[in-house]
Amino acid sequence: MPLITFITNGAKVVSAPENSNLLRVSLRERGGIPFKCGGGLCGTCRCRIEVGLEHTDAVKAKERNHLSEADLAGGYRMACQTFVNGDVSVSWEPRLPGQRPAPPGRPAQDDSSPAQPG
Repeated sequence: MPLITFITNGAKVVSAPENSNLLRVSLRERGGIPFKCGGGLCGTCRCRIEVGLEHTDAVKAKERNHLSEADLAGGYRMACQTFVNGDVSVSWEPRLPGQRPAPPGRPAQDDSSPAQPG
């Protein structure tokens, strides 16, 4: 049975049957991969296969809606769409608390506009 290491969750290691869905294993074993829809629509379960990418199945069309070719080449996958057939180690960006809105009277800035002196 493949071993799955949830790096971001204290390197928790669990075993799972071959051809197991990565997100379902995370849910069952409390691996901690964040998710919302579980069906490939939202992209919340974006994760990186740090070790064992060769033990995952083919990239799905739904993943291509959320991940660039560079992301895929870098080992990123969507956990809800990924099935494992061997040992893998996975990491992800921890959930961040909701961003605070900009203070009244100050527009929110994005990375595409230069910062205004304050």
